Amino acid sequence: MGKDIGIDLGTATVLVYVKGKGIVLKEPSVVAIDKNTDKILKVGREAQQMLGRTPGNITAIRPLRDGVISQYEITLRMIQYFIKRACGNPFLFKPRVIICVPSGITEVEERAVVDAATQAGAKRTYLIEEPVAAAIGAGIDISRPEGHMVVDIGGGTTDIAVTSLGGVVVSESIKVAGDKFDEAIIRYVRRKHKVLIGERTAEEIKIKVGSAWPHDEPKVIEVKGRCLIQGLPRVVRISSTEIPDALEEPLTAIAEAVCSVIERTPPELIGDILYNGIVMTGGGSLLHGLDKLIAGVTGIKTMVADKAVSCVAVGTGKSLDHISVIPEGAINLSRQRLSRY
Repeated sequence: MGKDIGIDLGTATVLVYVKGKGIVLKEPSVVAIDKNTDKILKVGREAQQMLGRTPGNITAIRPLRDGVISQYEITLRMIQYFIKRACGNPFLFKPRVIICVPSGITEVEERAVVDAATQAGAKRTYLIEEPVAAAIGAGIDISRPEGHMVVDIGGGTTDIAVTSLGGVVVSESIKVAGDKFDEAIIRYVRRKHKVLIGERTAEEIKIKVGSAWPHDEPKVIEVKGRCLIQGLPRVVRISSTEIPDALEEPLTAIAEAVCSVIERTPPELIGDILYNGIVMTGGGSLLHGLDKLIAGVTGIKTMVADKAVSCVAVGTGKSLDHISVIPEGAINLSRQRLSRY
């Protein structure tokens, strides 16, 4: 008999949850292929190490952009690889699969995900919205008649939703998240220090000294790049005090989207959100001080969920217990009114 598995198909990371076992895989969503033979060489962490370092015949690709499939065939083979690693040969014992997707996904993008999973070996494929999965993974009882607000900041998208009675009342998905943070840092270092750095270096800066709110004690990191004036290697020191300015544009976009959702929330649920607070999930929520920034903008207490990175995968996995009441291919759980989680 096939296993039931949940997949957090993220722009930056793929997490796989197997029913009864929990999260069994956590790998970067990167694929390295040989352009001459079209053969997949590496998937996941080993492929990520090749980004920006491959010879001419090998290319390392991130087949998901802004939370959706940008390169279908490569995504299909990546999903197939992860399903096989999680539960053996998918064509011998086909699993039922739930995949979480951004709340703003279009019907065409939705169909691409379903088709890719089916061709990769899934017996049946179900979809769940990221903020719903994030809320479940954060331990929120979304079946109760009270409002909860979740802000899930991933690699490609930020999904904001207000849930009540097992469904989404108001939601918004914007294509501003961790990747945009990296791009903003690259632009800032280029403009301020006249040095060109790569995506991996920008991510390292974001993780080690990144900040949306001033640190109590400033942190400094030394990074290597190419001087745009001389064309030679150069080492520059980046301080945590610089990063809020560098990230001003994407942080403003996220704050405005949160405020937009609050403005569209029914008055009856605003009181619940004031009492319960805003819960943040996803890797992007770990940016230092981002919870303080959102709290300062909205006036609502904001907290980062425990194990924020895995909340969506855990919530997707928990929804496997209710897979029988989710129509195949369905995305909007607000139409399903699940009895409990």
